[in-house]
Amino acid sequence: MLIKELVAILFPHLARVCVDQVFRSGATVRIRARTDTMEAACPDCGIQSRRRHSHYERQLSDIAVGGQELLIHLRVHRFFCRNVVCARTTFAEQIPDLTVRYGRRSIPAAQALQAIALALGGRAGARLTQHLATSVSRMTLIRLIRSLPEPPLPAGPRVLGVDDFAYRRGHSYGTILIDISTSTVVDVLTDRTADTLAAWLQAHPGVEIVCRDRAGAYAEGAARGAPDAIQVADRWHLWRNLGEAVERTLTRHRHHLPSLTSMLSTQPSPSLPLQAPTAPRSPADREDRIAIRTRERHAVVHALLKQGHGVREIARRLNLGRNTIRRFTRAGSPEDLLVHTGTGQRPKALDAYDGYLRKRWTEGCTNAELLCGELRDLGYRGSSTAVRQYIRPWRAGLPPTPTSPRPPTVRQATGWFLRNPTHLDAGEQRQLDTLTAVCPQLAALRVHVRQFAEMMMNRRGRNLEAWINAVLRDDLPELHSFVTGLRRDQDAVTAGLSLPYSSGPVEGHVNRTKMIKRQMYGRANPDLLRKRILLAD
Repeated sequence: MLIKELVAILFPHLARVCVDQVFRSGATVRIRARTDTMEAACPDCGIQSRRRHSHYERQLSDIAVGGQELLIHLRVHRFFCRNVVCARTTFAEQIPDLTVRYGRRSIPAAQALQAIALALGGRAGARLTQHLATSVSRMTLIRLIRSLPEPPLPAGPRVLGVDDFAYRRGHSYGTILIDISTSTVVDVLTDRTADTLAAWLQAHPGVEIVCRDRAGAYAEGAARGAPDAIQVADRWHLWRNLGEAVERTLTRHRHHLPSLTSMLSTQPSPSLPLQAPTAPRSPADREDRIAIRTRERHAVVHALLKQGHGVREIARRLNLGRNTIRRFTRAGSPEDLLVHTGTGQRPKALDAYDGYLRKRWTEGCTNAELLCGELRDLGYRGSSTAVRQYIRPWRAGLPPTPTSPRPPTVRQATGWFLRNPTHLDAGEQRQLDTLTAVCPQLAALRVHVRQFAEMMMNRRGRNLEAWINAVLRDDLPELHSFVTGLRRDQDAVTAGLSLPYSSGPVEGHVNRTKMIKRQMYGRANPDLLRKRILLAD
């Protein structure tokens, strides 16, 4: 009795069979068991039969026990089907929770391998099974994934999230659909076209809210497939689009940024009496390799545009990305691009420690290794070779020229406008106040950005129309372009600024999809990737 109780506890899936013998054969533990079934139901017609035909022995691979491989030698019966109209004459009995038809593994072992395959994929999963005494090949794990049934979905979720992901970046894309309420994947579409999304929505009624980014294909597909559903534009994408408009505005008014240099020179340093590196050259004065290449490409792109060529054709001719060509077409002059393509004077990590190095040099410390050790105590992470090269001109007797403060970049100034005012330090706040005081357009931009942020944070989408009208009254062409985009999608934008739903869960699953693709070593066929996205925890 004790042995039976122990077997029932350790092997609950063997509770319906009689264990006759447990023995070791080499490195494998083997169990001989049999069934004492008196009757069984036909798998086709379901009629019970007590008429036995024969018996035979099955060999099942089971989950490892004590770090050892376990095999079950199970004797089962075959029965005659009593239904004369049934197409099946005989059938073999199946043990619940233990066997399936044609199965060579027990149900618990198959479930364990399926979980490993879904979590790790083929190669990584096969390496793990080698340590679990149930070693299988990667192709076996892949076949297990493909054999799993997909979860049924008769109707769409009430709140649906939509976003795209790359099968192969820049070439082919799919669409992932998320139930926002439960943050689970409901389906994966083969492309990201409006027709595919509309067909899916029509086949799965019940969607009341669609959370999406600002892609036009998804807006059209949702409108055609679920015309009564409320479309919600994602707030993160709205804020990102606003940030791009702010950066373009600051690029147009970047000539005001050098006026902040005098303020930087008078500000005390929080830790060291250091000075910033030399002020950069303006984009128009640059003659470095990047500047020359940018001017040549800008001229070629605009010449091809005047000849009537499209973005795709220009990208093919110049062997450049389409997004790069679009950036060149939007720029009125090469100088607008040079603001974002480097300064031609790359700052050095040691520029921040220039004041300290000059002070120690005048005190008579000329050993580069010693100076490097002192800088490391102050936070320097570079090499002593960089220190030696930095002070080499001083050894030649050249007079050390004091450096002047570097004006803030367009990207830094954009951050002042977009960040929460409470997160700006005192120096950044003074520079922002000075910048908006010398330029009325930037002062108006600051007001509009803060109003939009308050509207977004407090869910006041009803104020969007008034905000748009206020923006149109000011001389802010870049912000007008942002408003034009809002007008085309105003209902979804208003819903995004009013309702609590967003595409955050969708972005999380897109990131998870990228992780699954990397696990599969770039060999994620669409059908296999779809199964793992839908079924993996």
